Amino acid sequence: MRTPTDAPVVLDGGLSNALADRGHDLSDALWTARLLRDAPEEIAAVHRAYFDAGAHVATTASYQASVAGFERAGMARAEAERLIRRSVTIARDVRDEVEATADDGASRLVAASVGPYGAILADGSEYRGRYGLSRSALRDFHGPRMELLASAGPDLLAIETIPDLDEAAVLLDLAEELAMPAWLSCTVAGDRLRDGRPAVEAFALAAGRRAVVAVGVNCCAPRDALPAVRSAVAASGTPGIVYPNTGETWDAAARRWRGEPGLDAALAGGWADAGARFIGGCCRVGPDDIAAIARLLASR
Repeated sequence: MRTPTDAPVVLDGGLSNALADRGHDLSDALWTARLLRDAPEEIAAVHRAYFDAGAHVATTASYQASVAGFERAGMARAEAERLIRRSVTIARDVRDEVEATADDGASRLVAASVGPYGAILADGSEYRGRYGLSRSALRDFHGPRMELLASAGPDLLAIETIPDLDEAAVLLDLAEELAMPAWLSCTVAGDRLRDGRPAVEAFALAAGRRAVVAVGVNCCAPRDALPAVRSAVAASGTPGIVYPNTGETWDAAARRWRGEPGLDAALAGGWADAGARFIGGCCRVGPDDIAAIARLLASR
């Protein structure tokens, strides 16, 4: 895997909020994945905005993309598969353009987002876990999608917002079988996965796996990030990753965020000191926030 620097790698922020800020309605079940078909240039513009803000990773618009989801929206399987691969090629094209004109000599990465099974249900299940599916069924869902993403040539897989211990185990096994670098990032509340089990059990699953480049948390409250990344580094023996949301809560019924936003970029220094190798933001975190995190990390 290409390595940008020895310092913490700055991730991008939320894709959905950045697209919404550009005037897009993301209220349908496909969420950001719809724009892979309808407005791929807008996804590219958001990737570019995050690179311009100082990010060194573009996370693809595949979090909620699946063949089944696209087929429910009326697309043929071949078109669905093409759109999943397109999520990677859009990010790669932007990355290549940015690196061709940048004079900083830095490498930039494309991380293919592998969201949880609950994301395609569009009912908030990714914040609950415990889908009622066997590990075999989870494998049947995730395996073909991960193969499609890997075939498009990302630098690594972003296994992210994982709420469920069984799902984390399946995804880590699949990443190993693909021999593809990957990070594992779980969503937590306090020291628990969203399915109620201890987060440390998921972090420990990554120990000794060659494919895993980082373990940690995303789409959690900022206050939960520091203890979680400490636990992740200790349990997995790998570098940490942390990219929280702004502390708001997703209301799946109303399809909106509730609560008061607040992400202090100064927190990133503590995350780095705790062993985080990759640092950024998730839902509701925008380019200005990423620019602040990048400035802080660069000044250390």
